[in-house]
Amino acid sequence: MPQVVTHQDWLDRADGLRPATTHHIDGRDEPGSGGDYAVVSPRDGRTLTRVSDATPAEVDLAVAAARRAFDSGPWPRLAPAERGRFLLRLADLLEEHRGDLALTVSLETGKPITDAHDIELRAAIATFRWYGQLADKLTDESPHVSPDALALVTREPAGVVGAVVPWNFPLTLASWKVAPALAAGCTVVLKPSECAPLSALALARLATEAGLPPGVLNVVSGDGPTAGRALGLHPGVDVLAFTGSTAVGRHFLRYAADSNLKRVWLELGGKSPNIILPDAPDLDAAAATAAWGIFFNQGEMCTAPSRLLVHRSIAERVTEAVLARARALRVGDPLDPATDMGALVGEAHLERVLEHIAAGRADGARLRTGGSRTRTGSGGSFLEPTVFDRVAPDSRLAREEIFGPVLSVLTFDDLEEAVTLANDTDYGLAAGLWTSDLTTAHRVSRALRAGTVWVNCYEEGDLTVPFGGVKQSGNGRDKSAHALEKYTELKTTWIRL
Repeated sequence: MPQVVTHQDWLDRADGLRPATTHHIDGRDEPGSGGDYAVVSPRDGRTLTRVSDATPAEVDLAVAAARRAFDSGPWPRLAPAERGRFLLRLADLLEEHRGDLALTVSLETGKPITDAHDIELRAAIATFRWYGQLADKLTDESPHVSPDALALVTREPAGVVGAVVPWNFPLTLASWKVAPALAAGCTVVLKPSECAPLSALALARLATEAGLPPGVLNVVSGDGPTAGRALGLHPGVDVLAFTGSTAVGRHFLRYAADSNLKRVWLELGGKSPNIILPDAPDLDAAAATAAWGIFFNQGEMCTAPSRLLVHRSIAERVTEAVLARARALRVGDPLDPATDMGALVGEAHLERVLEHIAAGRADGARLRTGGSRTRTGSGGSFLEPTVFDRVAPDSRLAREEIFGPVLSVLTFDDLEEAVTLANDTDYGLAAGLWTSDLTTAHRVSRALRAGTVWVNCYEEGDLTVPFGGVKQSGNGRDKSAHALEKYTELKTTWIRL
């Protein structure tokens, strides 16, 4: 943690925070002509600041700057090791400004300051460092062909990348797109969520400070229907990378079809199952992890284990342990280091989550704890940790992504039923499994339709492994060397000797 560690210290530091408020295009601040809008903190309902609101004109400026930087600028032509050094400098600057960036993330999203500093910023810094170190480790190919020819397969940067990222992990998810795209030699136009644009605008300025040439990383703030749509439809964008809801992902596929057939990579929603078998190596640890997983980041996480599938013989024991954890969590001011759960991102989102809770009760699920607003005098958007059991597999609670701290407990009688329940979803992002049997671990992991399966843990991993989903959770992968596949093109050159 930084030297500023107390609640009052963070409050004092927040009073002096002056976030960037304009687009950053072609290496400089650009107010644009689209007016501005308020960024409201879910912590207390107050306006943090007003930021520039992008119209298609600002998106055109940003894409034109990225196109110039790609077509005639130095970035794609630098030695990969040199591009890597720029990314490493940017990682150093993120570390240097870690406290203010964490504070910005906490204020704009409502997540606890400790999570913003220790998890969000750690992940963003590590991502730029990892891809900075990877940039010169990629190799081209020379397949063995007939003696009278030479075949070369080269990996070339794909061009201008449009990246659209959500509010729940604004810097982490931006880094997952931006870092590999830059390492590959692409240029980028990043559009953060209108709910949490401030940390991304700060990232853009640090990138310029790190020495990235003008136009290599541009950030425009604005909403999805205007700025996001303009980016998706833009003929000057070669690749579009999006993290967000499945509904919005469909829009980006349509935008690509209606424009230049740009490649679209989607990391979308989830309704992840977490299966606990009676032979789990430690039932208390399994229950504790289940509670942590659904309540971490206020449940606003695409991989959240929102469906807890428990064998009937241990269901009550596990559920009681989860309930004890839920009731012990401290919902508090995000700037208090003692807070376990902060605020949901805003009032509109809180109301949607409350609608899901009301629908669950109407469908006959049993509410075991939570379900109501809390800290009502704060002006913020706070919700109690919420647990339902007796959830029907065909109910809204079991099928729709809630994106909040709401856990649905379902029971099963045998392994086949558990796998059937787990796969009975439109999504396929992640899954968890708790068992002591190695054969069961392998067989069930293979049977689960998910991009990631965690066995006897949840949310573990590092940058060496890919992340992404199947079915309506999207396509393509973030993290690992595989992420570079989204931002490169393979070219075959055949030379007759």
